[in-house]
Amino acid sequence: MKLEKSVLEKVRELAYKYALLNALKHNGKAELKPVIAKIIGEMPEIRRNIRDIIGLIREVIIEVNKLSIEEQLKIVKSNWPELLEEKREKEKKELEPLPNAVPGKVVTRFAPNPDYTIHLGNARPALLSYWYAQMYKGKMILRFEDTDPRTKAPFPEAYERIKEDLRWLGISWNEEYIQSLRIPIFYNILRELIKRGGAYVDKCKPEEFRKYRDAGKPCPHRELAVEKHMEEFDRILEGYYSEGEAVIRVKTDLSHPDPSVRDWVAARIIDTSKSPHPVVGEKYMLWPTYNLAAATDDHLMGVTHILRAKEHVSNTIKQKYFYDHMGWKYPETIHFGRLSLEGVILSKSKMRKLTREKNLEPYIDPRFGTLAGLRRRGISREALWEIIKSVGVNPVDAHISYVNLAAINRSIIDPIANRYMAVEEPVKVKLEGLSRNLIAHIPRHLARKEYVEYIVSDKDPFIYISRKDVARLKLGEVFRLMGLANFKLLEPTIDREHGLIARALLQSIEQLKSKKVPIIQWVPTTNNVVVELIVPTGDNLCYKSLIAEKSIIEEKVGSIVQFYRIGFARLDKIEENFVRAIFAHS
Repeated sequence: MKLEKSVLEKVRELAYKYALLNALKHNGKAELKPVIAKIIGEMPEIRRNIRDIIGLIREVIIEVNKLSIEEQLKIVKSNWPELLEEKREKEKKELEPLPNAVPGKVVTRFAPNPDYTIHLGNARPALLSYWYAQMYKGKMILRFEDTDPRTKAPFPEAYERIKEDLRWLGISWNEEYIQSLRIPIFYNILRELIKRGGAYVDKCKPEEFRKYRDAGKPCPHRELAVEKHMEEFDRILEGYYSEGEAVIRVKTDLSHPDPSVRDWVAARIIDTSKSPHPVVGEKYMLWPTYNLAAATDDHLMGVTHILRAKEHVSNTIKQKYFYDHMGWKYPETIHFGRLSLEGVILSKSKMRKLTREKNLEPYIDPRFGTLAGLRRRGISREALWEIIKSVGVNPVDAHISYVNLAAINRSIIDPIANRYMAVEEPVKVKLEGLSRNLIAHIPRHLARKEYVEYIVSDKDPFIYISRKDVARLKLGEVFRLMGLANFKLLEPTIDREHGLIARALLQSIEQLKSKKVPIIQWVPTTNNVVVELIVPTGDNLCYKSLIAEKSIIEEKVGSIVQFYRIGFARLDKIEENFVRAIFAHS
């Protein structure tokens, strides 16, 4: 049955709307099946006539897919802005609600140790803490947990680097603290904890205490009078004991199944003359452990919700004993799984080791999974947002492949990256049969429809192409030089003056219009620049030498560009005749 014109017009209108919306979800390319499903959802009566209209829907999809993402978005904004609002609302609700969260009262914190800068794994609690604070109109605290000047010695420059990385992630915070500047506060808490009978000074040697602990028995010092422990605490502060001679322990359940929970160490003596702290130097010798300092500050700073990795589950158990002694209410705690990224180095110890042994640039080496390393590699913060939002607070470990991250990043940077022609291992090609000057139109930016022009004349009929392309081409094969014209490979020869060349014959575009031919990027022989392309591969870096269009030097350091048929890269250094770029992905 032939459909009425009005019905076909409505089908076309719906196809256009849903093709645009579907295209925005799939990097600018709408798919047929979901568009048909949406149309049938609004017009179920046409289900029986689907064969009659499928051609019309395909035509609309082809029309939509020819548009740039910016053009697609502009049309949707103009015609169906409410659909974008619905999409934003859904995005806002992607995060699971926090338990017992009161709008306006939620306080989260991100508490890095400045013993290195932050990596992708650290970005997860940072972003989640920030997003939840925003979601509940609360506040987020940035707290540097730097109370171990010996084992996890802080790096002086790490404090500022961490803040730079957080700002790049789009995170702002309401309050900022450095724990090493709060040592007297921790001393007061320790004194109160001992008074309450919740802690004691232990002078056992470590191996001796472990025997008591593993047997579930108290060490000889545990049951001494509170007054005695107060005296010993004062003697520690007066410098009577040296490193390793005494520690302060929190009383817990000596039969707890996890031995590490049994009477854990709350503070220890560290000889800061040997391990000076970068912020407070040698001023203090008694240092609170992570569990004492973090738990104290969470209470004093009014933290309501702690978001951290499940590796901290035992720390949560330890800290609750401390809270019970002090009569405090423990914050809501959400533990999530580890987030690992295949193909990059995420271990801080390995990063430090490589930095020392290979004299690498700390923090920003593109092999590292630090935010600085990923940023230098051309990964956008929006790609990291999407990855972290997708895994959320799931307690299961998440293993992200670099391929998946690259796919997300590509969809974000592709619409905005300028395109440049570049060739690896350049081979000079002589173009024969040029009866006139040829003007090449090379797309620089597809969405903005920007092009750059190059003139190839019979007076200077030479260009560079990649040696790989020379190897792929067969004698007599027709190919197209991007934006220029079609050519036919005749005979590769050795030319003493020009080196390895392949003579090519200009062909009529009209004659070859219907033929599919390989398209090859090329570079002018007189208007180019050397590009060092650094390609991270696991623990190694591969260095490739390219020749690219000279106009690339007009870009800014930090720009992400696409080299035709090579991939995306971030420009790391730009000089008059040299560019260094870090390969991001294809």
